[in-house]
Amino acid sequence: MQAFTLPDFYMPYPARLNPHLESTRAHSMSWARDMGMLDAPKPDGGVVWTEEVLAKMDYALMCAYTHPDCDGPTLDLITDWYVWVFFFDDHFLEHFKYSRDLSGAREYLDQLERFMTREGETASEPSNPAEAGLKDLWARTVPAMSSDWRERFIRSTHNLMVESMWELNNINIGRIANPIEYIQMRRRVGGAPWSANLVEYAAAAEVSDRFARTRQFEVLTDTFSDAVHLRNDLFSYQREVREEGENSNAVLVFEKFFGIETQHAAEMVNDLLTSRVQQFENTALIEVPAVFLAMQALPDEQAKFAGYVKGLQDWQAGGHEWHMRSSRYMNEGAVTETPAVLGGPNGLGTAGITPGRLGLKVRAQQHSFTPFRPVGHLPLPELYMPFPTRVSQHYEAARDYLVDWGRDMGFYESGVWDERSLKMNDLAYCAARIHPDSDLEELKVSSAWLAWGTLADDYFPAVYGTSRNLAAAKAAVDRLKLFMPLDMGSVPKPVDAIERGLADLWQRSASSMPGPARTQLRAAVATMLDSWLWELFNQAENRVPDPVDYVEMRRITFGSDLTIGLARIPHWNVIPEEIYQTRVVRELETAAMDYACFTNDLFSYQKEIEFEGELHNIVLVIEQFLGVDRWQARDITADLMKARMQQFEHILANDFPVLFEEYGLDEEARTMLMDYAGKLKDWMSGVLAWHQEVDRYKEAELRRRQNPSALLPTGPGTSAAWRTALRV
Repeated sequence: MQAFTLPDFYMPYPARLNPHLESTRAHSMSWARDMGMLDAPKPDGGVVWTEEVLAKMDYALMCAYTHPDCDGPTLDLITDWYVWVFFFDDHFLEHFKYSRDLSGAREYLDQLERFMTREGETASEPSNPAEAGLKDLWARTVPAMSSDWRERFIRSTHNLMVESMWELNNINIGRIANPIEYIQMRRRVGGAPWSANLVEYAAAAEVSDRFARTRQFEVLTDTFSDAVHLRNDLFSYQREVREEGENSNAVLVFEKFFGIETQHAAEMVNDLLTSRVQQFENTALIEVPAVFLAMQALPDEQAKFAGYVKGLQDWQAGGHEWHMRSSRYMNEGAVTETPAVLGGPNGLGTAGITPGRLGLKVRAQQHSFTPFRPVGHLPLPELYMPFPTRVSQHYEAARDYLVDWGRDMGFYESGVWDERSLKMNDLAYCAARIHPDSDLEELKVSSAWLAWGTLADDYFPAVYGTSRNLAAAKAAVDRLKLFMPLDMGSVPKPVDAIERGLADLWQRSASSMPGPARTQLRAAVATMLDSWLWELFNQAENRVPDPVDYVEMRRITFGSDLTIGLARIPHWNVIPEEIYQTRVVRELETAAMDYACFTNDLFSYQKEIEFEGELHNIVLVIEQFLGVDRWQARDITADLMKARMQQFEHILANDFPVLFEEYGLDEEARTMLMDYAGKLKDWMSGVLAWHQEVDRYKEAELRRRQNPSALLPTGPGTSAAWRTALRV
């Protein structure tokens, strides 16, 4: 009996079948036999795969669906890659997941990685079918692609192999991930980013490196990956959870986190799947053309990027069709001979097309927001905070300094803040708690960064959001980036408080930094500025963001990378950069980021929804996506914060010791890394303490400021941008 009834899927693209299917079926069977995959033994007897098992799973059919337009030799190669990756998964399962052999698993994966060679390297002789397959495929694939693509492919192949240890560790301790952790880890372990790399090869559509670094390329790849993985989780729940005892499945994660029945969890996963596909469409059709224009894309670059998007669409449609038909998955009754609606699509390749489900529910939820609706004060539950708040002894001096600095920078003539606003926001109070060990000069700088960022975050929606002047906002962001030269050279003359503040802070912060740290700081500020444009575009569309996109962008709009980047600077020459890119450290950072960001969203709910018409708030996102009221959304947000904090604690207690040993870190590096974790603790507790103390989000202050015209300047000091906004 199936664990649940499969939901009605949103799939806007028809599946098509590659004409070279039969020859590829014969080739893939022969190749698997040559690599030794059809007689690879299990530890307890028998073999991992037989010819009958491989034929029944029919990966050639999957690849013929997912790559319908490539020629025969290309389809053969792509199919061999999928035969290899599924064999690897099953071989690893038999040898290490069932036995819980962690040390053997790590040695197996370390050896396998050596077969992903770079230019001038030579692989050793393989000792098992997984190694033999990878060596053969690597030699047949990477010479046709650029070095940039090869690095992306190494990274995604590394992730899907090595992050299997994350799943194995969770199985060993019976731990089920929280929803945010699961989504971002599933990308690393699930393999869809790896599939996206192969789309570039199969479609002859390698995206140039400058476009592969854009947010839009990342969103397309991430939404594709999330949709592939969520769909797979729905179809594979029966086998993975009920039969194999795995606990890395979105349906199970949602069951446990929300405390709901399996069927309800499956429907919720399917809604998120729909939302991710629609985010893909929004990015491809609305954002990518704007990027082409802004970056002056050449015709060949546009054609290859478009080919990549089409290849991802084909993969989505074909992958869905294959799941509906493959013996590997739970799909009883999924394919019917008659269409669901009279006159609907019928025949081979249309099993995924469901005319009755157009994704309208999710679209309607995203675009039905009513700005400025009265919501009233949102009382908050007790929030889980296991770390004490510490405070710098220089707080009062930094507070007094900040008032004078704000005046020097022209904050009080910005049209957004007056002196009372700066004092009421008391960003020095926050800085003194998130940087309790800093000296006076350091605290002055960190207080100024917080004040500048908070003012700028208020300024952009007030000046450009109300008028929907997106072109002016983009021009302002591009100009602000000129005030952060990596060579510390000349900059334009500042024309308003935002430019003046950034120019001052960049000189004071970056001039003494080593080159790599300076580059990271500039990137953090630049991405934060770009993220404010993302908010303005959503505001113009009246589009409540997709939940996953919101969480990931919220970390940037909040300035998390900037704050965390500043905390890394003292350790730059002790802790290797590769350590910061590991799953362990990145998950530690994002857990801390989410706790701080959601803290802000809870406290600012009334301010943003009722007084500002804002739609970027996790409480609202949950309301809209789940169809719940603000009280339920508030409680879910608090539960997410607790889950992320508990994940933070779990990483420190369990994953950090393993990381220390795995990378052979010396005592100094270990101390520095623990000190960095301590700074993240101070950051979270300090952010919470500041929100609890200041008047910025309290209803009395919001009522006082309800008539913003009382604060608008009219004299010659009024900024040009603000005067433009007043005329609109």
